[in-house]
Amino acid sequence: MQTRAAILWEPRTDWSIEDIELDDPKAGEVKVRLAAAGLCHSDEHLRTGDMVLDPEIAQLMGWEQFPIIGGHEGAGEVVEVGPGVTTLKEGDHVVLSFVPACGRCPSCAMGRQHLCDLGAFLLGGRQIGDMTARHHAKSGRDLGIMCLLGTFAPYTVVSEASCVKIDDGIPLDKAALVGCGVTTGWGAAVNAADVQPGETVVVIGLGGIGMNAVQGAAMAGARHVIAVDPVDWKRDRAGVFGATHTAASVEEAAAMIAEMTWGANADKAILTTGVATGDLIGPMMGMVAKGGRGVVTAVAPISQENVQLNLFDLAMQRKELVGCIFGNANPRRDIPRLLRLYEEGRLKLNELVTNTYALDEVNQGYQDMLEGKNIRGMIKY
Repeated sequence: MQTRAAILWEPRTDWSIEDIELDDPKAGEVKVRLAAAGLCHSDEHLRTGDMVLDPEIAQLMGWEQFPIIGGHEGAGEVVEVGPGVTTLKEGDHVVLSFVPACGRCPSCAMGRQHLCDLGAFLLGGRQIGDMTARHHAKSGRDLGIMCLLGTFAPYTVVSEASCVKIDDGIPLDKAALVGCGVTTGWGAAVNAADVQPGETVVVIGLGGIGMNAVQGAAMAGARHVIAVDPVDWKRDRAGVFGATHTAASVEEAAAMIAEMTWGANADKAILTTGVATGDLIGPMMGMVAKGGRGVVTAVAPISQENVQLNLFDLAMQRKELVGCIFGNANPRRDIPRLLRLYEEGRLKLNELVTNTYALDEVNQGYQDMLEGKNIRGMIKY
């Protein structure tokens, strides 16, 4: 079939909205008609080159990362199933999980679906089964798909492993949000930070991930949730998601936390800035209490290696610095669980979407994100 898509032909260029050819699903795959796609910062990392693979590694793996269709946060309806698909049928509503979960690898078997072995193919841009493409440009050239999904197109073909079936009554445009941003932020607080009732938590950065980290910390029972962001209206908005205090900078937050805890500092700190850089780690860990934990959820440039951190303080105060992907969640369990919380009025999804866009407006949507105008922008089909 013919459809349209936002294509990134090479890093540091704009998204190009073009007609494409979409193949039928092959074995283990489904075709999905999308209702909405979130504008997550990770696609901007792809555009800026932060997530571009080393050419030698790509060549070794036999991958061609560009050109690529963006988008890795979305939900829709299954319209066609390929041979061998057993868990889905036409008409099913699904959230697309940006990390596929096979259910059989060692990580999945241990309850760590966010580390599924199939995640090794996330930046490869081809279908999991045979590493070929289902999406093709007008010229016939194969197109990759971001995180095995390519939600910047009203139709896509994905692996059955990337689909989580949901109840038909849940609005698909809201369900799309738990395919990445909500689950990542909420899980950063609940799973990775392991926030406990009565704790003091600081969240640094109030985009789509950070605001949900605030929400997760509040739902976990934190006594104080300090939301840090330089944008005034985002700090004002943070109270809706459970923030008890706000600060415009890490320095302001550090002084505030020291005063409210009588010098004990925060039990947990979560870094959810648009870009993670090594110079942010030391100040974050400086706000962490003895025996406390710092969580890095923000995406760093793929070549980032230098980190500023006082190792004496890390060891002698028994602090923990941990990484986090997809909120360290199990998408097949946590996506339905979060949507149940939404249905019960406890998880805020409606309040997250600041602006909606047509597919043709994807570049404007990302410009708005960079200018601090959105918590989460969304393409609606």
